Amino acid sequence: MHIARMDLTDFRNHAANGLSPGKGLVVLAGPNGAGKTNILEAISLLAPGRGLRAAPLSEMMRDGAQSGLAIAAHIASDDGELPNVMIGTAVHPDAPGRRRVRINGVDAAANSLAEWLSILWLTPAMDRIFVEAAGQRRRFLDRLTLALFPAHAHHSSRYEAALRSRTRLLSADAPTDPQWLDALEAQMAEHGSAVDAARHRLIRHLTSALTVAPKTLFAIPDLSLIYPQEGAAQPWDEGRLWDALRHSRLRDAAAGRALTGPHRVDLGAIHAASQQPAARCSTGEQKALLLSIVLAHGDLVAAARGQRPILLLDELAAHLDPERRAVLFTRLAATGGQVWMTGTEMALFNAVPEGASRWEIATGIASQLR
Repeated sequence: MHIARMDLTDFRNHAANGLSPGKGLVVLAGPNGAGKTNILEAISLLAPGRGLRAAPLSEMMRDGAQSGLAIAAHIASDDGELPNVMIGTAVHPDAPGRRRVRINGVDAAANSLAEWLSILWLTPAMDRIFVEAAGQRRRFLDRLTLALFPAHAHHSSRYEAALRSRTRLLSADAPTDPQWLDALEAQMAEHGSAVDAARHRLIRHLTSALTVAPKTLFAIPDLSLIYPQEGAAQPWDEGRLWDALRHSRLRDAAAGRALTGPHRVDLGAIHAASQQPAARCSTGEQKALLLSIVLAHGDLVAAARGQRPILLLDELAAHLDPERRAVLFTRLAATGGQVWMTGTEMALFNAVPEGASRWEIATGIASQLR
């Protein structure tokens, strides 16, 4: 599936903007502050979650907007055999923290967007993801998992909801209700074990895909899941997780947070050729490792779901020399799927094969180049 048409209304610096890109490579070029990343952020909101910036919804409305923001997109199958689907999301100024989702004109849950599109992104902030806090790697891991296993959104949201309720209960001044704790921990165990199992399946599939990936100039990572809690089994099964939660109540109450569970798992990565931890690799190597993961993941999604994920590659040229850029453009064009790329100058994309959709972005206005 690809975005055949997208319209933005009062989103960031885009008062009213529309793009009709092709189904392959899409290049957005323009100076800093023109609104290139804003377009990618809007696309990222056509999937479950908080988007590529993880920003509050209230911050996304254009200054002075009277009717709230709206993002609408027609999505179509690459082969043209499936009917077009209209999906969209909107925020009203009277409820700036509430996001509405509609699919073919009918209100829907945000998690249902995963049934139509899988979207993955890389931003400049992620170039150093291997040296940042574990939470950033975990969110990246979960986006990869969600694109391959849509049910992951349901299990993740139910687990997080139960986790928050349990933390509030353990932190309350009043005596804790053990039966209510039992119920919450049972819910955490059920959904947490499903979250953990899906992540393990993803790592296994990614490892296989990376093994058979075409040899390029990009480094290949060895991936794993890291459990920080002492003595934890890998992976968490439902019974073991439930037992661990029950036995950690006093410790968690003292800490003010749950110290045990899949919300603490980290993504480990090692440069396969040098056996150097990714955190110790150069910035360029770290970006190459990330790109290898994304490309292999796209192959997995294409095989499992019959459609490639939409890739959003913000400031793609950063930390990539011209040779690597040319290799990457050729690979992206050959594998198919819609890929949105941004850069400050169109010249950075001279090596992009013919047929790409090219747009100049200037202060919230998109103009297609012919």
